[in-house]
Amino acid sequence: MAAPGKRIIRTAVDWSSAGVTLLAFLAGRFTYRSEAEWSERISSGEITLNGKAAVPGYILQMHDMIEYHPQDIPEPPARLDYRIVFEDETVLVVSKPGNLCVHPSGPFYQHTLWYQLRQKYADIHFINRLDRETSGLLVAAKTPAAAAKIAETDAVFDKTYQVIVHGKFSHPADATGFLVSAESVIRKKRRFVTELRPGQEGESSITKLTPLQYNDRFSLVQAVLGTGRTHQIRATLCSLGFPIAGDKLYGVDELLFLKQKTEDFTPAELEKLLLKRQALHSTALTLRHPASGEVLNFNDPLPPELADFVEHHISQGETYHG
Repeated sequence: MAAPGKRIIRTAVDWSSAGVTLLAFLAGRFTYRSEAEWSERISSGEITLNGKAAVPGYILQMHDMIEYHPQDIPEPPARLDYRIVFEDETVLVVSKPGNLCVHPSGPFYQHTLWYQLRQKYADIHFINRLDRETSGLLVAAKTPAAAAKIAETDAVFDKTYQVIVHGKFSHPADATGFLVSAESVIRKKRRFVTELRPGQEGESSITKLTPLQYNDRFSLVQAVLGTGRTHQIRATLCSLGFPIAGDKLYGVDELLFLKQKTEDFTPAELEKLLLKRQALHSTALTLRHPASGEVLNFNDPLPPELADFVEHHISQGETYHG
């Protein structure tokens, strides 16, 4: 079985980087190396610019293409104990642990679900995505044709999550509205609103939220997606006043997100987080098989770290019966 080829990181220069030197761009963008180390990498040929050898002092221009051919990027540890829930000649259904990227990103390459599966399978096309810290069910196709068929027919549906939040979430909520910029110091953060202001841009968002268990401090909530937007569940619950336990961006203190690369959290900050990763789990989904047309249902219980939190902090509270 052919393993993935060598890693190449490609970056196109946009307006925010035009006018700075190549060396300054690399040192500012990829902070795990110093300027001196990046200068050595450029000299060794690991960095090319528009397909040619580069020099550290080159002034970047719009649409320049930088390619980095890394030899030894240090990868942070990750959990690699994924499980194959279902497999045939066409599709895979995988249970992903928390703290595992699905695709290569930043310093993660070999420590990703994509790379690990490519050690065994010739081709992998993920159909749905999960954040690095989100655990649970993912569907992958083994061929481009199967991936296209699943995408064209919306064959993955009834996607259900369980999430642990701060606060007493005791009544169902049909969160229909839009996801907009949160106007935060963290640019990618989003906010849920029920209506757009004149001139405001946003993506439509539908999430059906149902309490499962709750007390005055914490709640276990079921979230069923009507749309599949980036950060949809996390942004919606945060905006409704129920931040997710362990979430560094949409939890009780967004500034913890700025420290997550180093994980140099103080005891007080760890107490705020409650958990080492966000308490969000993809617990169920339905797949219409791209070849047979059979409708398959999959379920994945809460992993131990989340189930233990529910047992010790929520289970003695009230249970919603609808």
